[in-house]
Amino acid sequence: MAAANAIKRLVPLFDRVLVQRAEAITKTKGGIVLPEKAQAKVLQGTVVAIGPGQRNDKGEHVPLSIKVGDVVLLPEYGGTKVELEDNKEFHLFRESDILAKLEV
Repeated sequence: MAAANAIKRLVPLFDRVLVQRAEAITKTKGGIVLPEKAQAKVLQGTVVAIGPGQRNDKGEHVPLSIKVGDVVLLPEYGGTKVELEDNKEFHLFRESDILAKLEV
C-alpha cells in the first residue's frame, strides 16, 4: 500500500513514463534454479504512471499514446532507475524510448 501511495506522489513530467519491469525468471519449469548470470534481462514492464505529454508549438500538451496499465517492450539499456519506499524499483523512460506496446 505504501508503494501505491509513493507512486501517486511521483508524477512524471512531460513525455516521461514510469515503468515497473517484469520479474526475471529465476526457476525453470522443471524446478532448476537459474543463477543470476544465466537469467535473461527482462525487456518488458507495466506502465504505472505517465506525464501529461510534450508541449507543441502552441504550448498545448500532446497526449501520450500509452496509458497506465499498458504492458510495454523496453530497450535493453536506458531509462533512469528510481527506488521508492519498500525498495520497489521503477524506471523512468521517455515515451519515444519505449519500443512497443504489447497487446495482452
